[in-house]
Amino acid sequence: MPEGYDYLFKLLLIGDSGVGKSCLLLRFAEDAFTDSYLSTIGVDFKIRTIELEGKTVKLQIWDTAGQERFRTIAAAYYRGAHGIIMVYDVTEGETFANVKGWLQEIERYASEDVKKLIIGNKSDLVDRKVVAYSDAKEFADEIGIPFVETSAKDSTNVEEAFIMMAKQIKDGLAAEGESSGNSKSGGVTAGRTLEEQTESGGCNC
Repeated sequence: MPEGYDYLFKLLLIGDSGVGKSCLLLRFAEDAFTDSYLSTIGVDFKIRTIELEGKTVKLQIWDTAGQERFRTIAAAYYRGAHGIIMVYDVTEGETFANVKGWLQEIERYASEDVKKLIIGNKSDLVDRKVVAYSDAKEFADEIGIPFVETSAKDSTNVEEAFIMMAKQIKDGLAAEGESSGNSKSGGVTAGRTLEEQTESGGCNC
């Protein structure tokens, strides 16, 4: 029997190379961690289904390469995203400074109503931390984007971050009085399986 769900949300992980996007995704999707993760080539994705406020939500999470040479490939994935997570490394100040550049990428390529989240990863490396929580929080508050620090290594706030993102999207849909993923962003009708969507010519991205 095909897997059913109430919502299908497409999320995108962006940020500089080496900030731990793939490790965050591995931790959330498979509850695993590896120190020897290779840099993503182009894009990769994983799926996890969660229960959120009594609804079944399937999250299709795309992990993009941070290197400049892959930017054009990654840009194509912005358009269909319901939520975009910008990740920086708390031990590398430049990756935090570059969040502004990633925001510009979102403005350029993503839908107008896409939900956003900023993650400061590698919070377990306390002795090497150079980006203060207060500074990042102040920046995020100024631009009206939720912020959380995580550690993919010890699993701190990883689950919470992705659920926060999913809740943002779900709340946005409720505010619009819709019962499906935003059609502008390539969503699918709530309460139908991906297989049914595919058969009826719906989104299978």
